[in-house]
Amino acid sequence: MQKIRLHPSGREVECAAGDTVLGALEKAGYALPNNCRAGACGECKVKVLSGQFDQGMVLDMALSQDERKQGYGLMCMAKPLSPELVIEWGTEDAKPKLFPPREDQRFVLTDRIARTPRILELHFRPVGQPMRYWPGQYVTLGDERAGAPARCYSIANAPRPDGEIVLQITRVDDGQTSRWVHDSLKPGDLVKISGPYGTFIGDPSVDTPVLCMAAGSGLAPILSLTEAALRRSYRKPVTLLFSARAEADLYDSGLMKYWETRHRNFTYRPTLTGEACEGMLHGRIPAVLPGLFPDLSKHSVFVAGSPEFVAACVDAAKALGAQDELIHTEGYFGQAVPQTAPASHLVTA
Repeated sequence: MQKIRLHPSGREVECAAGDTVLGALEKAGYALPNNCRAGACGECKVKVLSGQFDQGMVLDMALSQDERKQGYGLMCMAKPLSPELVIEWGTEDAKPKLFPPREDQRFVLTDRIARTPRILELHFRPVGQPMRYWPGQYVTLGDERAGAPARCYSIANAPRPDGEIVLQITRVDDGQTSRWVHDSLKPGDLVKISGPYGTFIGDPSVDTPVLCMAAGSGLAPILSLTEAALRRSYRKPVTLLFSARAEADLYDSGLMKYWETRHRNFTYRPTLTGEACEGMLHGRIPAVLPGLFPDLSKHSVFVAGSPEFVAACVDAAKALGAQDELIHTEGYFGQAVPQTAPASHLVTA
């Protein structure tokens, strides 16, 4: 068994005999950008700092002779030869590259689960090629023929081999699309989904304790990010604070307990704003945060929810020393989607 070491974080990934570097990284939960997987496009190009590898057959237009002399390789074809291969991952020239979004991808709704009285979870399977995305990104869903304009919804799961994506959609009484989703969509229905969009993905090379704060269906991108981190055996502490009005508004508690049981570095802390419940925090997250984290200067912070919730949490985190470059936010706005989806979330209706 050979090892791939990621620089500068120092994390290690095991590589089984015959596996490519890309394959080993994906098995460990790292979504290294790629496209052709055949040494022709160059998207998976990274610099190899030490160790030997078999590059295999690749095209010069994807990896020039000069780039080869500089130590670059295409990880979709590269197979380690030495016991350890050190690759540059997470520096300025090796940061995550966003996957090109595709419009009107066909998916079939395979399941719908009521998570709370107002939040519905939908499971979609792709009819064609799976959509490639980074944990934390979002898609657009709607049906103009049904009077449901396209709206943005975060993906609630990390990428999976079968291409399934999970969306968690809040019912909005005056929201045309959320009413269509809650009242009309049934398992077996064929829908068109566009994406992925957004930059709420962080930097996979950063190796710090992580604090996630979410409210309502803002939990969705946080679930995707957390699942991806735990899947790749992230070792630093990961804490998820979830704000809800009442105990009935909490969901995915079983999954949270599973993660806590399996991953000792993961902690889930729900806090209720409208009622007190034994064993749970009480109050809004900005108010309870100082008592939980007196110093956030070394934490990566992820916040998702309404703009007001995000702003309040960011202010509270900064007051406790959180650094701007380690703060990542995703706000939800009640407005229509423009023709070109921007980098941040827009709507929940």
